[in-house]
Amino acid sequence: MSHVITVASTVHRSRPTVVALHCSGSSRRQWRQLAAELEDRFNVVAPDLFGAGSTGPWFGDRPFQLTDEAALTVDIIDGAEMPVHLVGHSYGGAVALRAAIERPNRVASLTLYEPTVFHILGSMGPDGRNMLRGVQALAAQIDRAILVGAYRKAAELFVDYWNGPGAWAMLPAERQAQIGHYFPKASLDFRALFNETTPLTAYRRLRVPLLLMQGEHAPAPTEMIIRKLTSFMQPASAVTVAGAGHMGPISHAEVVAETIGNFIRSTEPNVEAARARRDAMRTAA
Repeated sequence: MSHVITVASTVHRSRPTVVALHCSGSSRRQWRQLAAELEDRFNVVAPDLFGAGSTGPWFGDRPFQLTDEAALTVDIIDGAEMPVHLVGHSYGGAVALRAAIERPNRVASLTLYEPTVFHILGSMGPDGRNMLRGVQALAAQIDRAILVGAYRKAAELFVDYWNGPGAWAMLPAERQAQIGHYFPKASLDFRALFNETTPLTAYRRLRVPLLLMQGEHAPAPTEMIIRKLTSFMQPASAVTVAGAGHMGPISHAEVVAETIGNFIRSTEPNVEAARARRDAMRTAA
């Protein structure tokens, strides 16, 4: 699993693990600031998702699902000695939620920056369904561009939707090339998000310390999703990053990393208690 990347300088098996999941079109490198924030006390692991960085494309014999993307994260959780802290941005936030649903007792904390769990918009009345149709229309445009090989056009549609008109044109050529390289995967990301069937009750049952984050200029769909998640998941904290938009973990990396770091460190007494209970059970056995 060469695409499992530890971004801390040294791995210590006695330390807790933080798994940070990037957004669509990005890679593990977006979490370098978070690694610097936490590497004195944590192992920070940032996997490249399918189609990004060092990870190859999805190659399956069935429709791609969110659980397929989450499988690598679940493997990391299963291999860790202690409960794992999960961090996810946008699509990575939806993947983190999926992994937490699959391993609820092995998650020490959950931090989500504008997770694109689009399927819950359908449960939010006419306004939510309207918003969902808008995102689906964007996905359909991107599908058509990808189908004919216009990957840069697909990427431009995507970037300008999340960041405002003209955002794509302002990106350096190197960054445009990186995003364009990813974009054959974007259609799969959208489909996995639209077709996710996890009921709201499953999210409600997650009993882990939760931090929900959004930018001050969050796009309407993710602002609505954050509002819904806040209403029934009862987060330990909900933070709005001043001046940031959907790409806050990249555009405002320092303040986002510091906020996430402070939250994760605040949960550590709970992790220590879980470790003590585990050791006591081993001794009793």
